[in-house]
Amino acid sequence: MEKGLGENSYTVVWRRSVAEANDAISESGFDLVILDIGLPDGDGLDLLQEWRRCGFNEPVLILSARDSVEDRVAGLNFGADDYLPKPFSFDELLARVRSLFRRQGSVRQTVMEHRGIRMDLLGHTVTYQGEAVELTNREYSLLELFLSNTGRTLTRTQIGEKIWEANYDMQTNLIDVYVRKLRQHFDLNQEGPSIIKTVRSVGYMMS
Repeated sequence: MEKGLGENSYTVVWRRSVAEANDAISESGFDLVILDIGLPDGDGLDLLQEWRRCGFNEPVLILSARDSVEDRVAGLNFGADDYLPKPFSFDELLARVRSLFRRQGSVRQTVMEHRGIRMDLLGHTVTYQGEAVELTNREYSLLELFLSNTGRTLTRTQIGEKIWEANYDMQTNLIDVYVRKLRQHFDLNQEGPSIIKTVRSVGYMMS
């Protein structure tokens, strides 16, 4: 499954337990979760319920050998967006993933605001304290990533994979250069600490 999704241009992070999944969700921004509820250290339904209680709103597709109508209803009631019983074909899984992304795109917010920054995703414009800000495409993508993950630390690897994808060389300082450019756009009139905080030896966080 991991290989197949990767071959269809999805970036996949595979975690094998409740503990690993919780750590991944708390540290990274994900667009969709495929959750096998038969985990070795806990019940996936309890995990999903806790995520929803804590405000995680991204789509979740459950995979499970529990295939009764009652099990599927329970999964949806616990907060899943879709439920696929095992065994399943990869083509069906891929179709359901694409469907969830389409559904997600139709309801995703079109304006993001934080500390005076306003990004209009439909108009592809950015203003700061009411004044237009001109950004390159790469700066815009990086700002969108930070605004989508305010208060969450993003590692250099996560930023590189999201913004530069396979073309990013971890040995370069490109991320630092672009973060510095964003700071120059927004920090001059900002009171207090920088709007993008350096998390030493890890990455960056929009605070």
